[in-house]
Amino acid sequence: MSFKLSLRNVRRSLRDYAVYFITLTFGVCLFYVFNALESQSVMTFLSGGNNSQMVEAIFILVDVFSVFVSVVLAGLILYANQFLMKRRKRELGTYFLLGMDTGKVARVLVTETFFIGLAALISGVALGILGSWALDKLSVAMFLATPPDLFTFTISWTAAVKTALYFGVIFLLVMLFTGLSVSRSRLIDLIRASRTNEEVSQRPLALSVALFLLGCTSLGTAYAILLIRGLLRIDLLWFIMLGLGTLGTFLIFRSLSGFLLRLTKGHAGYYKGLNMFVLRQWSGKVHTNCLSNTVICILLLLAIGVTACSVGLNDTITAAVGGNTPYDVTVINYGLEDGTYQEADVAQLFRAIGVDPEENFSSVESVTVYYNEESVTGIIQPTIYAVIGLSDYNRLVSARGLPTLESWEKPVDTPNAIVNGPAADGVMVVSDEMIAQLQPRRQMVNINYKGNVQETDLLIRAALEHTESFGGDLWLMMNYKLDNYYDLMGSKLLVLYMGLYLGLVFLLTAAAVLALQQLSQAADNAQRYELLSKLGAPKSMRRSALIRQVALAFLLPLALGVIHAFVGMKAANDVINVMGHVDSVHSSLLTALFLLVIYGGYFLFTCLGAWRSVNQSER
Repeated sequence: MSFKLSLRNVRRSLRDYAVYFITLTFGVCLFYVFNALESQSVMTFLSGGNNSQMVEAIFILVDVFSVFVSVVLAGLILYANQFLMKRRKRELGTYFLLGMDTGKVARVLVTETFFIGLAALISGVALGILGSWALDKLSVAMFLATPPDLFTFTISWTAAVKTALYFGVIFLLVMLFTGLSVSRSRLIDLIRASRTNEEVSQRPLALSVALFLLGCTSLGTAYAILLIRGLLRIDLLWFIMLGLGTLGTFLIFRSLSGFLLRLTKGHAGYYKGLNMFVLRQWSGKVHTNCLSNTVICILLLLAIGVTACSVGLNDTITAAVGGNTPYDVTVINYGLEDGTYQEADVAQLFRAIGVDPEENFSSVESVTVYYNEESVTGIIQPTIYAVIGLSDYNRLVSARGLPTLESWEKPVDTPNAIVNGPAADGVMVVSDEMIAQLQPRRQMVNINYKGNVQETDLLIRAALEHTESFGGDLWLMMNYKLDNYYDLMGSKLLVLYMGLYLGLVFLLTAAAVLALQQLSQAADNAQRYELLSKLGAPKSMRRSALIRQVALAFLLPLALGVIHAFVGMKAANDVINVMGHVDSVHSSLLTALFLLVIYGGYFLFTCLGAWRSVNQSER
């Protein structure tokens, strides 16, 4: 009996469970996607090289974050279940009136939870497999110099079992809390649930304004501390900054519910259409709104900040590869074993081992750096160990389309990399007249490939591996662009994966909490919308009022969250700028896309669900 009733209730209430079910499915999907990283072909490829420690760090952080994410999702699911229970109190009261005992009612709800959880788990893992495939393809696309046939996609059964285990425990907790909630319910409370309203005390306008100003002052102080002291200086004042930011956010939402209504009363637009009804409905949940809006605003801050900063840092790392390794390979000639400088014809050396420069190289540029002598250059010896001539420097950068040094008055740092890697660190540009008085230190030959970079790179490595005669008595070292690229790919993926993982979870949680809250309030307000219908308010006007009410709930925490995130990203970018330029436009656009799809999607579902709930009560 209870099994059939539960199944019928799930089918009948499928639309009511839509947001809850979608949230569960997305949560399971994200959990699977990031726990399946270990089986990704990209991770397998990187773990076989110099990035094995970085890949291991990624797996460890995924495990650590997964515990944190599971706690966040467990809280979200329990919160959602609480709202659904509140929404169904009259239904539960009806069951009791029909003679069902507490045990049977509890079994009905527990069985419903099991059905929904099982369906969400299956659909979430299925969607997660698709998402894991998409993430694997995205990761492969980041390897611009790696052929796609090196990568194959596999399903991670380990991640599927882990996901089922974690969410199985969460759903067991939900079932337990559901049973306890039913056992503690009183019939009179269930029947009168829809009549219970929040007690709202009218505060003086001056007090609301004072709270708003105090909140702005607290936020301004927190912003100043963050921007002046930086993000990474963690001490007592850092925690005070967090406390002031949280307090300021709470006070602003607390004051808005008080004086926004008072301020708009004197405006003609207040009495236009159903504006008065919308504002009173919004301010009628003063205590609930200010607490939940504070939490949601902080979640949005974390979601926007973490996502944007991870994408920005990811772009910075990518740019660092191109800036520090502008050539496909640099051959560094240190001279003979005894330290004697001897220039080499590197193109001829490659030809001797079977690599044809005319066929495989698009450019071969040789440059010589010289020993620094303080008596000639005026540069202190311990600081700068080598120098390069002005004409040689300009020849290298002009070939890459970069600005040259048109005039020379004193030794200057090389503003652009002249070879791959750190081989030119500490090299300064001096006049050609000075170079004529200095001794050569080493030869550096920059080479760019023709055609496919990966194929030519493998050809050179294979030729060098099968010969011992390359360079003869010369001490030669190869600095490959791909080696530097792969060394940074581990850091690149770590930043991107962890940022997206946490950012999407925070965004999903914030949007889901808001959606469930508004759906619950819409169910509570159904009778009021029915009364508006009886008073002659047309359907279009009532629908518009409901959308504006939901929009007000979604946009207020988002607006303040964006301001918080802007300040936080400014502090984070100051740290990232140490590594290189931050592409804030790209990171902001991608973060805005996530907000539009996820946050905007939940707003749309909430409007549809709330209108359906209100419309059903009017029939």
